[in-house]
Order: sequence, then C-alpha cells, then structure tokens
Amino acid sequence: MQYKLIRSDRKTVSLQVKGGELVVRAPRRLSKAAIEGFVRKHMDWIRKQMQKQSRTAAPQASGTQLTEKEHEELKKRAKQVFAERVAHFAPIVGVTYGRITIRTQKTRWGSCSSKGNLNFNCLLLLAPPEVLDCIVVHELCHRKQMNHSSAFYAEVLRVMPDYHTRHAWLKKNGTALMGRVNR
Repeated sequence: MQYKLIRSDRKTVSLQVKGGELVVRAPRRLSKAAIEGFVRKHMDWIRKQMQKQSRTAAPQASGTQLTEKEHEELKKRAKQVFAERVAHFAPIVGVTYGRITIRTQKTRWGSCSSKGNLNFNCLLLLAPPEVLDCIVVHELCHRKQMNHSSAFYAEVLRVMPDYHTRHAWLKKNGTALMGRVNR
C-alpha cells in the first residue's frame, strides 16, 4: 500500500487516513522495514477508514444527476465496497459466491444467479451503508433460497433482524437514487 511518510522527533508511529490517502508519521530513526510492518499489521483498520471516507465522500441520495465522471468513479468505488461487504457477510450467511458484477440498473438493486454470481447496482453507494448491507445480505441469502418464500426471509432476518427497517429506506428513497443517472 502506498502512503505518505512524515518523519519527526516523535517516539511512536501513527496512522491517519485523510482524503483517501494514508499518512504515516514515524520517528526519524525507525527503519523502513519496521514502518512497513506497522502498516501491514494495521491494514484492517486502514481499509475500514478508507471505506468510511469513500462512503461519506459519495454524492448524497438527493440532488442533481451525476456527471459521467462521477458515475464512473461511483462504479469504480462500488467494486471495492461490494467486494468487501460480500466477503464480510458471506461467512455469516454461511454461503459461497461466484463473480461480483457492478451495474447501473433502472429497476433492480441486486440479483443472484443460480451459479452464485452476484450483481449489484452502483447507485446503492448513494444510500446509507446499512441499506447497502441489507441488499448484500438479501442477495447472499438467495444462495440458500432462490425465491422470496418465508424460509428465505427467515434466513435474511436471522442475519439482519432489522432488515425491514433498512429496506424501507430504499422503498422510500429508491426512485430518487435511480433518477441520479441519465440512461
């Protein structure tokens, strides 16, 4: 991972994620190998901080249409965010999955094929993180039940007891999100 290194007369190493960039502050005499080891040891924390910043930097649900550049950046960021969220929830649901594809769709937030391939709408990055997670869990639960039966929703609620509250946000605000892209 690339980072900006600032050496000073300090005694400890610190990490800061600022504007999507990692800043490492270290003592002047600390070896490069020790600094790299410290960064590797804290990769989970660094990823979480970068993810938080990328979500808060995303355009909000209400507002004007996305420019082509904003749309492309959203799709690029969505690949990373969905890969992380699917990897987080798949073991909790107790399933495996295939490919993850990011699209911009007018009528769907996600889908799951019989082969276990997952599709997600990049516009979900404009929703609150808990709403994005509810769609990830929904699609992963289709790996156990390829339908919308009571057994399917029992599985969804086992993993995410407040699923209906999260999904209600999407029902209320989803049309506005879909309208953010001119397609």
